[in-house]
Formats: sequence, C-alpha cells, structure tokens
Amino acid sequence: MTKWSRTTLLLTALLIGGLSLPAFGQSAVQPRITSQQDDQRTIDEYRVNGKLYAIRIAPNDGKAYFLYDDNGDGDFKRIDAPSVPVPDWVQND
Repeated sequence: MTKWSRTTLLLTALLIGGLSLPAFGQSAVQPRITSQQDDQRTIDEYRVNGKLYAIRIAPNDGKAYFLYDDNGDGDFKRIDAPSVPVPDWVQND
C-alpha cells in the first residue's frame, strides 16, 4: 500500500467516524423550545422530558440572557451567554 493510499484511507476513516459522533461541546439531547413574544421582548422556554431548565429573554432593545436552573431546585440564575448546556437532571426520566 502506498503512502498516498494509507493517508487517504486514514482520512476517510476519521471523517466517517467523526460524523457519527455529536459535535464537540454539544449535548445529544435536543430541547423543546417554545416562544412567546410581546412588544418588549421574546421569551424562549427550554424543556427536556417536560422539565423547564432555561428561559432565554431577548429584549427588543438589549442583549439576550438566560435564566438557568442548573440543578433542578427551581432557583433560576441569570447567565449572560449565547447558550447554556442541557443539565443532567432533566435527562433522567
């Protein structure tokens, strides 16, 4: 086998193997997102297995932020980030 064909085979195997894995840093669980909009903001609620874990608030005149419950105790903390991870506690059914 030539060096070129070994390299091609290796790159093909890596490409195929990489496509079967979820993207790095992303959860395989996809949330159900429901949205509400009024004159001042858009509110998106993020749920997995029916459990609310995050609320994204996007004011019409400001920067969006999340209210995030990281451990299931009902205490939502403000997170200024473009996204939040799906916490483990909502995945347990």
